[in-house]
Formats: sequence, C-alpha cells, structure tokens
Amino acid sequence: MKTRFLFLTLLALVSPVRSAEDRPSAIPLWENGAPGSEARKDEPEKIEGSNITNVHRPSITPYLPDPDKHTGTAVIICPGGGHAKLCVGHEGFALGEWFRERGIAAFILKYRLSKEPGSTYTLEGHAMDDTRRAIRLVRSRAAEWGIQPDRIGILGFSAGGELAAYSAMQSDRGKADAADPIDRNGSRPDFQALIYPGKSGTFTAEKGMPPVFIACGYGDRPDIAEGMASLYLKYKAADVKAELHIYSNAGHGFGYRPDARGAAAAWPERFREWLAESGLL
Repeated sequence: MKTRFLFLTLLALVSPVRSAEDRPSAIPLWENGAPGSEARKDEPEKIEGSNITNVHRPSITPYLPDPDKHTGTAVIICPGGGHAKLCVGHEGFALGEWFRERGIAAFILKYRLSKEPGSTYTLEGHAMDDTRRAIRLVRSRAAEWGIQPDRIGILGFSAGGELAAYSAMQSDRGKADAADPIDRNGSRPDFQALIYPGKSGTFTAEKGMPPVFIACGYGDRPDIAEGMASLYLKYKAADVKAELHIYSNAGHGFGYRPDARGAAAAWPERFREWLAESGLL
C-alpha cells in the first residue's frame, strides 16, 4: 500500500514532457520568411538530442492552457545555447508545459543564431528582430488566445536572457499605419524574467522599464552571479520593481527539469508567486 501511495505521489509531482510528435505546431513569425532570411526559409532545422540549430524561419511554439484554467497571462520563453544552438529541452518545451498546466500561456521562441558556425546573423539585428516580433505577434492575437494584452512578458535563459533583457531595454509602441497588422503592436514586454543571463555588464536600467524577476546560481561565472547582484541594484536605483534569487548550491544551466529537486529547481514556483504578488497573474 505504501509503495502504491509513493508511486502515485511521484506521478503527480512529475510533469510529463511530450515527444516531438505530440508538441504543438510552431507558428512562423513572418509568414513569407523573416527579413534577411527569405531565401533560406524552407531549410529544415537540425535537431541533435534536445538542441536545435539551423534556424532560418524563426517561430513560436504555443502552449495554451485550457479555457477553464486560463489566467490571461502569457510568457515568451527564449532558450539559451550561447547563440550557437537552442537548448529547447530544459530551457524550452518542458517549461512551456509547466506554465500551461498552471493557466499561463507560454510560447517557445526559436530565434536566429548569431554564433552558429558560418552564421551571417547578428544578435542586435536578426535575433532581436525575432524577439520583438514574437512579442508583437502574441499581442496581435491576444484576444484569440485568451490573453490580456498588458500581461505579456518575456523569460530568457543564458543567451536567451540577453534577448529578454534587451527587449525590455529597447522597445516601441508599434506603427499604427504599418501595412503588416502585427507591426502595429508594441514590442514592450509587460514583465521580464532573467534566468542566469549572459552579458549582464551591457544591461541598463531606467525608470519605467518592466518589472524584473532574476534567478541564478552562486556557482555560476562571476560575471553572472555577481553581475545579477549588480543588476538588481541598478533596477533598485531606477525605482523598477525587482526580485533576485541567487541559489547557493546551483551553477549555470539548471533550467527547468520536471524530475529535479532542490531550491533552484523550484524557481518556477517563486516566479509564479512573483507574478501573482505583482498583479500580473
């Protein structure tokens, strides 16, 4: 009897991760190909284990909650991978399912890679174009997907954390007269979550920026572990609401794994609590 109870308890705690065949279909950010990549839009992505490369048709993969669970909040997830690959396993699809089960719409962003061997893309140009386009696209379909247009945030891991931070630093309200209806929507995220992001020395904080949730490991590189402490102080000085978690027994790349244990593994719950207390959930 005890064995059966333990099995059922563990089964309830572990979130199932769907196979590639069972995942939602990706939605291209640009129907006819991304600017600068039109000639390569039909090239297939390369999949090695849980990593993806050769992204020439950027997209979002939607994880939409059941209507009876929907909170109206959405988060765009930017996987890491050093801009040379996308680590969509522990920094993408698994977390998308976790959010969906809890009533939060999630969208996994596949963006163009600026450091993949032979790449002609840039972080500041192509990858950020993809990031801002993803925010505009989700906002343009907010009513269709049961999302509040002022509760659309962005979350990024490592290299993806750079994209999330930059999207909060530089955004626009959209172009009301744009021929493309998606471009009429603003690119400002309503909140941001930076999970052990790189290049923190390039991040700035100014009054009026979106509130931020930060998580990293004490054992990470100094520019990240110490950089996140410094970034928190920048946000504090700019009067931007911020919450910082530095996990003493974690390093880089802990991401989200359904079967992981420990304080760092529970960061999504802390993030959900932060959303609720911030009036975003």
